[in-house]
Amino acid sequence: MGEQRSTPEDFGEVFKQFMRQQTQPASPSESVVAQLLRRHFEADPAKLPVVAQEFKLNDHPNLQVALDNYIATPGVTWSLRGFSSDRPQFGGHSLSDLLMPPSNGLIGSDGAAVEGPVKYRSVTLASDRVVTCVEGGLFLCHEASRRLALWIRMSDHYITKLAIEVMAPERETAETFLAELRDSMRKRNVYRGRVLTLDQRRDGNIAIVPRALPKVTRQDIILPEGLLDRIERQTVRFSLHAPKLLAAGRHLRRGILLHGAPGTGKTLTAMYLASEMAGRTVLVVTGRGMGLIEEVGAMARALQPATVVVEDVDLIAGERSQQAVCNNGVLFELLNEMDGLGSDADVLFLLTTNRPDMLEPALAARPGRVDMALEVPLPDVECRRRLFALYGRGLRFEVQQLEGFVERTQGVSAAFIRELVRKAALAAADERDELVVEDRHLDEALHELLVEGGGLTRSLLGAAASRP
Repeated sequence: MGEQRSTPEDFGEVFKQFMRQQTQPASPSESVVAQLLRRHFEADPAKLPVVAQEFKLNDHPNLQVALDNYIATPGVTWSLRGFSSDRPQFGGHSLSDLLMPPSNGLIGSDGAAVEGPVKYRSVTLASDRVVTCVEGGLFLCHEASRRLALWIRMSDHYITKLAIEVMAPERETAETFLAELRDSMRKRNVYRGRVLTLDQRRDGNIAIVPRALPKVTRQDIILPEGLLDRIERQTVRFSLHAPKLLAAGRHLRRGILLHGAPGTGKTLTAMYLASEMAGRTVLVVTGRGMGLIEEVGAMARALQPATVVVEDVDLIAGERSQQAVCNNGVLFELLNEMDGLGSDADVLFLLTTNRPDMLEPALAARPGRVDMALEVPLPDVECRRRLFALYGRGLRFEVQQLEGFVERTQGVSAAFIRELVRKAALAAADERDELVVEDRHLDEALHELLVEGGGLTRSLLGAAASRP
């Protein structure tokens, strides 16, 4: 029997059948996520409710800490799965999107989800603490009374936010879990008790930046007799007795204004007070943070007991007639935040200014906004003597005519004396290896600051305008 040969017509017919098979739509396949959820819930996930909630991006570590606490609860078993896709910004997909089957039936193509790595994001809270947060991942959780699926993702509609979607057999179960999660985030807020500044990011989010306070002791604060005691009474000791005062019906909200010439130690005093009131959240408002007063106030209320330090408040709270329209809005926000606190809110506003004469009268005088305004004056004779001793620490300070320099520095600030001693030490260091500060070094430094430095240098260092 001879071999049967195919004709060109036969080949053409077979090829047409092959092409028809390739162009016919394939039956859709169930997505990887749908398969996981079906096994987890033992039900069709397409018929289960999903409740979603968005959080600000700076709440990411709070959400992670709350989730870590939940999955560590005895009786809770869990797994964490990651997914990837060839579609850009896959993290923005909702849980419903992940359930959709691939349009061509091929898992992993056309944007369909395939299993991949869990996405993480590290958030630095301080030099000693970094929280690693899930940025894209699916938690499958099971406990005796409920089963949950938690999809963590980023939402990028206008401003990047954090989203969590909760799938459960009943909507009420998902809502209850989200309420528990929010409560846990509030109780375990990672920013409570820290020193923070706020900054506006280019993407519209507000960055919470941990800040280290300078180490300032009471001995570093050189003020006239009794002034530091009065300041501490309204701040440190008030904070110490807050529970007792609240129980007696005394309100805890308060505002303190420290005013005086530049360089007299207002900021240094504020930093000392902040470090002395242990356990309080400290929010330092400077620079671009001036435009975030409303957000600062909200954080202070949420993280109380809190201290809000606003440096150079005259920059935003000058007389309205002298302000640009944009600054008025910031001023109104500051006044609203100070007025809007409840009487039991343990929030201290600590304000500093070089120009009390420019402050809005309502801010400087009206009760409930600023309760006490204290002047931090230029140092008197005794304070100048103590300042020389303070800034001479660590040096061989062999100055024979110290009292003469104390007299010659009348009308200067503490910052001026600090710079004077620094320049004298630099001059001494140029001469020999052993650093010994003598009268001639101080004399040379004083001449440089008062005469050669000119009026601008004297002004920047807080020297009185009448000095030569």
